Amino acid sequence: MTSTVPAPETRTAEDSALQAVLLDMDGTLVDTEGFWWDVETEVFASLGHVLDETWRHVVVGGPMTRSAGFLIEATGADITLAELTVLLNEGFEDRIGRTLPLMPGAARLLAELSEYEIPTALVSASHRRIIDRVLTVLGPHHFALSIAGDEVSRTKPFPDPYLLAAAGLDARPSRCAVIEDTATGVAAAEAAGCRVIAVPSVAPIGPAAGRTVVSSLEEVDLAFLRGLMTEMR
Repeated sequence: MTSTVPAPETRTAEDSALQAVLLDMDGTLVDTEGFWWDVETEVFASLGHVLDETWRHVVVGGPMTRSAGFLIEATGADITLAELTVLLNEGFEDRIGRTLPLMPGAARLLAELSEYEIPTALVSASHRRIIDRVLTVLGPHHFALSIAGDEVSRTKPFPDPYLLAAAGLDARPSRCAVIEDTATGVAAAEAAGCRVIAVPSVAPIGPAAGRTVVSSLEEVDLAFLRGLMTEMR
């Protein structure tokens, strides 16, 4: 997909009504961040390498090229980035084919957004082949569009995916609520000028201006999202 990424905008006092909700996938809607680490561990074990648990915080939430590249360099494994990407995607697809648990509150939130016809997008650093598999469980009818990590020239932590999603929903970034679980995703959403709700999964995320941190999606509903936008007045 070739797209022109709109420039980030400056938030103003008029940007107080919720126009769209943009949601991350892994670790936010589906409980899969652990799946990725398990697959990475298994693949590198087959190559004769043991992954250091401390690396988990380095590879979480970013594009596969970054995560896979880091692990190749850290271990010295004799494998190319392209070869490793194939193995990781295949391993992950096999894992979610066996089970794909939703995060607490995810199904209820998606149903509510659909009921009230809130424009919603799925924005992930995962590849299209993975997103399409996950959408069969989440329900593609819940999303007006989805943005995959291999469909943009720069994925998270760059703002491009969120700017493209907002433009695709004809919404101003400053009037979009983004729900993310990693610092990488939060950085991307904030760089795009969106209002961010962080639901940390693997690593903690601290509060900041324009950012709200919650412990679970069970704390998030449409009234909560609208209230956060109103607070920006």
